[in-house]
Amino acid sequence: MIVSIATLGPLGKLKAPGTWGSAAGLLWWFFVVRQLATPKGWQHELAFNFLVVLMGIFFCGVAVALLKKKDPSEVVLDEFVAMPLVFLFNKNLMIGTGEGFLFVLLGFLLFRFFDILKPFGLRTLEKLPGGLGVVLDDLGAALYANGCLQIVCFLVKLNQ
Repeated sequence: MIVSIATLGPLGKLKAPGTWGSAAGLLWWFFVVRQLATPKGWQHELAFNFLVVLMGIFFCGVAVALLKKKDPSEVVLDEFVAMPLVFLFNKNLMIGTGEGFLFVLLGFLLFRFFDILKPFGLRTLEKLPGGLGVVLDDLGAALYANGCLQIVCFLVKLNQ
């Protein structure tokens, strides 16, 4: 059961499982986090995401122990729980517009880029034990992507 949760069922078995886990996380953000937590303010959104991340660390840690692998590619719950953090503090997303779609697509692509590239500090996080190492490098990738989106928002506002 725990391994099924950590692999998001069949998603972890597909080709490019990290991308599928990220896509599921994007849908989670769009349909759940945006509807429940975001309207109440960034503090609620952050707290909500924090609880989901804690559960992700637990489930990923148990799955890693059961699978007897360091960071198995089929475990995609880490991408799932990190993806919503890409859009934290970006309240003016203009969802439903072409610009909003491009912004969300850019966030998704930036997250995948940083998750795969593992820039400064993320490889160190990945070496942490158990579920902590599995999840924290993805949180770092989400924060890198979030920072890039913040810069894009700032630059777009300057040009308007």
